[in-house]
Amino acid sequence: MTKPLSEATKAIVRATVPALAAHGTSITGAMYKRLFQDAEVRDLFNQSNQGEGGRQTAALANAILAYARNIDNLGVLGGAVERIAQKHVGLQIQPEHYPYVASALLGAITEVLGDAATEEVLAAWGEAYWFLAHILMGREKVIYDNLESADGGWTGWRQFRIETKRRESEVITSFILRPVDGGPVLRHQPGQYLTFRIPVAGLSPQRRNYSISSAPNGETYRISVKREPHGLISNTLHDEIPEGAILEVAPPTGDFFLAEESDRPIVLLSGGVGLTPMVSMLEAIAETDREVPVHYVHGALDGRTHAMGHHVRSLTAEKPHLKTAIFYQSPHEDDEKGLHYDHDGYITVDWLAENTPIEDADFYLCGPTPFLAAFVNGLSEAGVPDDRIHYEFFGPAGTLKS
Repeated sequence: MTKPLSEATKAIVRATVPALAAHGTSITGAMYKRLFQDAEVRDLFNQSNQGEGGRQTAALANAILAYARNIDNLGVLGGAVERIAQKHVGLQIQPEHYPYVASALLGAITEVLGDAATEEVLAAWGEAYWFLAHILMGREKVIYDNLESADGGWTGWRQFRIETKRRESEVITSFILRPVDGGPVLRHQPGQYLTFRIPVAGLSPQRRNYSISSAPNGETYRISVKREPHGLISNTLHDEIPEGAILEVAPPTGDFFLAEESDRPIVLLSGGVGLTPMVSMLEAIAETDREVPVHYVHGALDGRTHAMGHHVRSLTAEKPHLKTAIFYQSPHEDDEKGLHYDHDGYITVDWLAENTPIEDADFYLCGPTPFLAAFVNGLSEAGVPDDRIHYEFFGPAGTLKS
């Protein structure tokens, strides 16, 4: 059992909150710089998240600040801890990796805070780090054990062959994956993702997460990947990895998934490639006799970028409790309203309030960060309780609530 934090340590951590608020990103930036001096440790991380304006650096700084601010009431961080643990299991983080982070974090605190990083401050943050680390390691062991013991489950990296590679739109391609060993695969929870270790010429294998875009079937998985203009791995998958190629895959993880027990209406709300976990959820619902009202609401630029539109409509055809609403921001001249899409422009909270059971429904959201920020805050302001707003980040988790 993890030893509770001492009152002296909690007092020192609380006292460092102003410094963390002022210098948090400098500390986490310095921490990652130290951490990535070790190539083996560096290869555990998705390096694309280290760029793009320092998204991962900022996300970690916010997480550390939240930890310090809630040091007397860590129960409120339970959701964040679960999200981190799920991500760590996908990336195959092990207990032996935690000391590297401890050393890098304390070294970064010393580097950035200078004389303010006294022996007492470093000792307190060392104790606080290991307290949280042991909580994470304990939860991760449970997840690893459950994944290994489940039907079709495994640990580590399992080889999957790309059975089918299918273009869904000008920017999104789907990959059907079947295990090379011929065995069954764990039935994921709709909304979860897979983590891949993908070979790239001239580099060490790169780790990436992709949402599963199919319902669980015990035999295969499908991912649907958007080509990003400067995306090393997305372009490699689209252009260089053919059908028949073998990829290394970790088991499904993630804390964003469709609740099985609730009888409330469901709104699946997505933007762009954020539709991938929503299609998994919609397929899973369509395959059952569950007849709660479901509204699939999706926004795309136009028909050239919109993926899986025909598939979604086929899932909902002749099922009155399954409804779709497709928005195109700038319809192309070949896009036919009523056939390819339903509405011009953007999805709005006002539209949702008028056309979905907003007062009763569970909302599942996925899309770019601005999309999430608009709807997480907008739905909350419209009176939807926080426990009925579920969302998934693509990339590092950030702060959305205003």
